[in-house]
Amino acid sequence: MNQRQKAIEIFLAGVESVKPDNLIKRYVSIYQDTLQIDEIRLGLSTIKNIYVVGAGKASALMAQTVESILGNRITEGHIITKYGHSVPLKFIGITEAGHPVPDENGIRGTEQILSIVNKAGKEDLVICLISGGGSALLADVPEGCTLEDLKIVSSVLLKVGANITEMNCIRKHLSKVKGGQLARAAFPARVISLILSDVIGDPPDVIASGPTAADPTTFADAIAIMRNYKIENQIPKQIYGVLQDGSEKKRQETLKESDEALLLTDNLIIGTNNLALKRAKEKAESLGYETQIITNKLEGDVVDITSYIVNTTIEVIKDNRAGISICLLFAGEPAVRVNGTGLGGRNQHLAIIAARLIKDLPGITILSAGTDGTDGPTNAAGAVVDTFTYKNSSNLQLDIDQYINNFNSYHFFKQEGGLIITGPTQTNVMDLMVVLID
Repeated sequence: MNQRQKAIEIFLAGVESVKPDNLIKRYVSIYQDTLQIDEIRLGLSTIKNIYVVGAGKASALMAQTVESILGNRITEGHIITKYGHSVPLKFIGITEAGHPVPDENGIRGTEQILSIVNKAGKEDLVICLISGGGSALLADVPEGCTLEDLKIVSSVLLKVGANITEMNCIRKHLSKVKGGQLARAAFPARVISLILSDVIGDPPDVIASGPTAADPTTFADAIAIMRNYKIENQIPKQIYGVLQDGSEKKRQETLKESDEALLLTDNLIIGTNNLALKRAKEKAESLGYETQIITNKLEGDVVDITSYIVNTTIEVIKDNRAGISICLLFAGEPAVRVNGTGLGGRNQHLAIIAARLIKDLPGITILSAGTDGTDGPTNAAGAVVDTFTYKNSSNLQLDIDQYINNFNSYHFFKQEGGLIITGPTQTNVMDLMVVLID
């Protein structure tokens, strides 16, 4: 097994550890007449209806696992997942929809979810399954606006490199389900959310735009973000008008901590990138690497993050007087400002920049990939490079600088051979970066 293959094996071990089927079974069980969800114990005889709803790239497998536990005790349910991420379900409906840009299917699926939770009464339980991607998939359009308006907002925010917290602040204030408003719709039912985190620090209000969590942000915050990026003139006027009306208290704010619906709501984080890093570390050690988890909180511009990873690697090499094999692990979610017309994703862009930076460092392999199995609008999870990538690209007559400048990493790696293709992994805990030093 060569270094690239070892790096991929380490990455895949991390991904496998955060598959939602294993995670949910740790948290949800039935014993006799009692439903136990983490430390919450509910008598099944006291529950009139159980509704299951959710959204995210991992929500289909989450729903399938809940079905395997609850079976026909589920009264009704519906989840929304990304195209190609479905699994067979018996008792819960499923909609495949657009991500990262919302589409009509997302709107229809969201309407279905709202119609279900609006039925819930005080003797009912709503189980909400939330994972990364839910912000785009759980889609609705403010009155007076169009889906095309929302698509423009999403596209502009992605291109300027807005981080997930900023994007979701705006999304929450253009929605009637995000920012705790799904919990508001389900009130007075008991709501328990099982959440797979794809956000640094695991804040429930940011993951999938927090449909069942209190939202500390305001309409004014959303406007401030747009002004900070100087994109007010790129946003449709009617969308900007919604935010302005909200800041003038002409629209209902998102759910705040004092709302009574939250007294009946529990948000449980069941999976994070910490779990993935720990399992990746175990795998790397089994392959003979002395392994260090450097951070699980990488965020910021992808160029800066790549420099940080490479500079950290160089420092470790300097201190490695014994010449042992070392694995460095990182996780987080870089942002990329797209200025070219090529095809790629943040992980592939990180990898292609790294290839140029490590061309004179022998024995280095760097992998960067999304745990959900997709990176940008491509079929790749990410890419892996090593000391020889730069030289190999020259032999193939590929101008690496041209591919970097045009943000065309996918087509570079398709020819060079560094793409990582996993297909949908049914999970999502941000991106993992693996560095091997031999």
